[in-house]
Amino acid sequence: MNVKPKAIVLIVDQSPDHLVSMNSLLQDQYEIKLANNARAALRLAQQLPRPDLVLLDVALPEIDGYHVCQQLKADPDTAGIPIIFLAEGDLPRHEQHGFMCGAADVLAKPVIAETLLARVRTHILLKQSGELLRHQHLLVEHLVAERTYELTQMLDAVIWALASLAETRDNKTANHIRRIQLYMGALARQLQPHRRFAGELADQQISLLCQAAPLHDIGKVGIPDAILLKPGKLSDEEFEVMKLHTVYGRDAIAGVERHLGHSNDFLRYAREIAHSHQEKYDGSGYPQGLVGDAIPTSARLMAVADVYDALISKRVYKPAFTHETALELIRQGSGEHFDPDVVDALLTVEEQFMDIAARYSDAPQ
Repeated sequence: MNVKPKAIVLIVDQSPDHLVSMNSLLQDQYEIKLANNARAALRLAQQLPRPDLVLLDVALPEIDGYHVCQQLKADPDTAGIPIIFLAEGDLPRHEQHGFMCGAADVLAKPVIAETLLARVRTHILLKQSGELLRHQHLLVEHLVAERTYELTQMLDAVIWALASLAETRDNKTANHIRRIQLYMGALARQLQPHRRFAGELADQQISLLCQAAPLHDIGKVGIPDAILLKPGKLSDEEFEVMKLHTVYGRDAIAGVERHLGHSNDFLRYAREIAHSHQEKYDGSGYPQGLVGDAIPTSARLMAVADVYDALISKRVYKPAFTHETALELIRQGSGEHFDPDVVDALLTVEEQFMDIAARYSDAPQ
């Protein structure tokens, strides 16, 4: 059977008689440590296990109790130990000074036995309760973090599965999905301090944008293979059908929002990206012909990331372009196809794009 250890009380008093009397009062319930000067008190307070409570005489020789209290409170290892001052004379003055120093309580000397026992018990219980609450808080934080991590992993897995379903129908790879996520993150972090994007690209928002990015082409599951996989140029009628992938993607995610009865930032970003990533800055894109800032930020970022990846990747209808060619083509589209600030961000972080493209290349290793 485990016996709960006694709480430790450090008694500091210059009078041997006071030390003996308080020790006799408390020793049955607590483990007692004794000191008759400040240096001994500070040394014992640092020894492990540390005291749960200090009874501290104000009128110590050389270094008084107030300075001892201040030193204990200044040290992170001992700052949490409650201190009860023992003071003779002007009690209100000692209380004022003692509480300013960080004491938990002040008792008048000579000490009344019943009062001493009650105050010691109360402050030790308060300390133990505070420690229990802190431990419980840490446990809850750990459990919440663990559960959140599990849910995030599950969500990422579902997103990856859905995105892969759409991308593999278009002869794209899982590496394409990873590249798009990382391109989006690089652009968003570069634009984070930009005044136009203030309030839109906080760290949590960037995380959700990257999480939603793989769903940009989810609507392609609704496009017939004859059109989606056609190696040649699409006819006007076929292109009108292809355009519908943006609407299909939006409707699929909006359906989730309706089913839940509410939306959130992740679903909003996913819906915006799926619906508007083919919009062009000058209004010549689809499906709505939005212009400039009317295009959601998430979609403006995706437009650059997606086109860059399409340019450097081999497709059934084109060879892979070099990084330099892709960059030049995107630069030429600044202000027309693309938001100029997002293009500038790409030019600033182009080495990150090159590194991402190399690390997650579709070429066999």
